[in-house]
Amino acid sequence: MLYELLYPLRGHAPWLSFLNVLRYVPFRAIAATATAMLLSFALSPWFIRELQKKQIGQVIRGDGPESHFAKGGTPTMGGSLILLCLLFSTVLWCDMHNPFVWAVTTVTVGYGVIGYLDDFLKIRDKTSRGLPGRYKLIGQFTIGGAVLAYMFLARGQVPSDWFDLRDHLSVPFVAFHKHPVLVPVWFAYLLAVLTVVAMSNAVNLTDGLDGLAIGPVVINAATYLIWVYLAGATFGITHVAQRFVVARYLDIPFIGSASELAVYCGAMVGAGIGFLWYNTYPASVFMGDVGSLSLGGGLGMCAVVSKNELLSIVLGGVFFVEAVSVIIQVVSFKTRGKRVFLMAPIHHHFEKQGWPEPKIIVRFWIVSVLLALVALSSMKLR
Repeated sequence: MLYELLYPLRGHAPWLSFLNVLRYVPFRAIAATATAMLLSFALSPWFIRELQKKQIGQVIRGDGPESHFAKGGTPTMGGSLILLCLLFSTVLWCDMHNPFVWAVTTVTVGYGVIGYLDDFLKIRDKTSRGLPGRYKLIGQFTIGGAVLAYMFLARGQVPSDWFDLRDHLSVPFVAFHKHPVLVPVWFAYLLAVLTVVAMSNAVNLTDGLDGLAIGPVVINAATYLIWVYLAGATFGITHVAQRFVVARYLDIPFIGSASELAVYCGAMVGAGIGFLWYNTYPASVFMGDVGSLSLGGGLGMCAVVSKNELLSIVLGGVFFVEAVSVIIQVVSFKTRGKRVFLMAPIHHHFEKQGWPEPKIIVRFWIVSVLLALVALSSMKLR
């Protein structure tokens, strides 16, 4: 909004020349990060008080760790505030003519609505079940599938540099342009949809301890911020043919319009840090499914736009392991009648083993930082 309103004014008067800074994505990404963070800091105390007044409190699983029973009634649905700060900062600082921004924010909002319905039913019915899983998946596949179908089919509406690469698969630690992996378009589409839905649910499963999910979300968003910016960054002389293309140097997919998503990622980082201030152990508020499903969907879309569907398994390794632990537990119990873990997702397994909650949280953050470094190193280790 500010970019569209103020940037055209830069040449109207000499004293307005400072508006030229709005053309730079790094500046707007930093501004979006700060805006979302400050907005979250400012609104969170009021928001938490309103949740308490309306008795919007967390319903605890009856079969969960005993240490969680004391958390019953803690204000939840804090993800609504994360979404507000994220979307406000994105709209404020992004170029809203960018189709990738619209695609990612549409999935983020759509998944947020699904999460809101899930949280609403939990609070209304005083149960931890909420919206049946099949209905959540139907909603996620419908929204994600529709947005990605548009991206895969709308030739001329989606930037050509991404559209032409939509059937290319980027393999971590393998040079992209020297060894391109071509797959059928239908397979690339299904993989993209699966990436978005899987990431959304994986973040949701990780959200079981104070600050456990939002920490890796911030780390993943910061990593994608760097990646999408470099994917479209060019430097040098104005003429495009003579500009230095960073993606060509790094041998990653060049997607010029993807750089604008750095602003979205920055807003997610800022909103996440602001929320973490109140969500850290012991939490004053939980994000709820309205936050975890939407943030996970947004990260999944960033992976698809930057052609990092496979790398997202490495970068989001914490989310991946949490989801796989649940799958293993369910399959093992249904086929053998035995549990592999004391409780799933795996962070509850460590709780059952006697690990203090803060130790689990911080160690998962450390692992997430390590995986982010591994993911970024794949730019040069090819």
